[in-house]
Amino acid sequence: MPIDDKIKTRESLINLCRSFRSEGKTIGFTSGVFDLMHAGHVDYLQKAKAMCDVLIVGVNSDSSVREYKGEERPIIGEVQRIKVVAALESVDYVFLFEERRNKKNIELLKPDYYIKAGDYKPEELTSKGIVESYGGSIRIIPIREQISTSDIIVVASDRNRKDGFVEEQDTVHIEKHPLKKEPAIFLDRDGTINEEINYLHEPEKFKLLPNVLEGVKKLQNMGFRIVIITNQPGIGFGYYNKEDFYRVNKRMLSEFSRVGILIDKIYFCPHTKAEQCDCRKPNQALIERAKEELNLDLSHSFFIGDRTTDMEAGRRAGIKTILVKTGAKGEDGEYPGEPDFWADDILMAADIILGEERG
Repeated sequence: MPIDDKIKTRESLINLCRSFRSEGKTIGFTSGVFDLMHAGHVDYLQKAKAMCDVLIVGVNSDSSVREYKGEERPIIGEVQRIKVVAALESVDYVFLFEERRNKKNIELLKPDYYIKAGDYKPEELTSKGIVESYGGSIRIIPIREQISTSDIIVVASDRNRKDGFVEEQDTVHIEKHPLKKEPAIFLDRDGTINEEINYLHEPEKFKLLPNVLEGVKKLQNMGFRIVIITNQPGIGFGYYNKEDFYRVNKRMLSEFSRVGILIDKIYFCPHTKAEQCDCRKPNQALIERAKEELNLDLSHSFFIGDRTTDMEAGRRAGIKTILVKTGAKGEDGEYPGEPDFWADDILMAADIILGEERG
């Protein structure tokens, strides 16, 4: 079929899909930006086509790409991107859409299979309920080798980036400022991630709470940055030093890495309450630093913790709050007011956030 005949409007595809269903053909639908088409895209679309009789691909418009990837993207304009996708033998039809998410696409086309790439579980997708409401199902194609357009492009006009080497307390790291704003999950550490031990500084005493790995993994799969913010007054009191704190964190990070969880950054306040610093929760210095360094979208972020100080920190930052019934269980009594949500643990908090995303 000629390339131009494959390119349709979404409205014209509605009638085509009805016709295909009447002929007993299965319809698969997937979508993407497809900016700088690479081998990963081709492999994925070939596998998607093998699952169905008719494969329809939605391509994000330039305006929708800029909304969530930043003003410097896409590199290739929508007219060229949609033609490149249409040129693939595995693709039967392609259309352009303006929305950021696929809710409207799925509701209108009603594909038999909504196909996604990644290590998602179907229940983690915000579209699951829509697909199942008309009898469709979700198909996941695992990514064996991660190839990302963002990792292979260098933008010559990258004026907004301020990457570079930074020296800080005898360490050198690469400071990166992502171009697009992304939501984050702010997590307290002690009592939320691990069992509460007063002035924990011995790695061998570190123990994850139940369902933490499952919960944080689900949040990461939903596309949230994972940021830990913790008060560590034991350093200020002299009960332990920063090196002790780092060793405990190393133990925690090794537990996370076993299941593929990547923590974006850990921020901590080493001061006692008496020092009246601006970085101790619920003060905002650490959240503001994370917002700047990681280019975070606080309006779509969540703060999960076990103390009212965590909830107050979230409230002051304009972040939705979830108080977990672990650790202090919100019984510290330092600040009044109710959180936005209550959860038994981080896994339940992840389910609540998933529900909010679907809503």
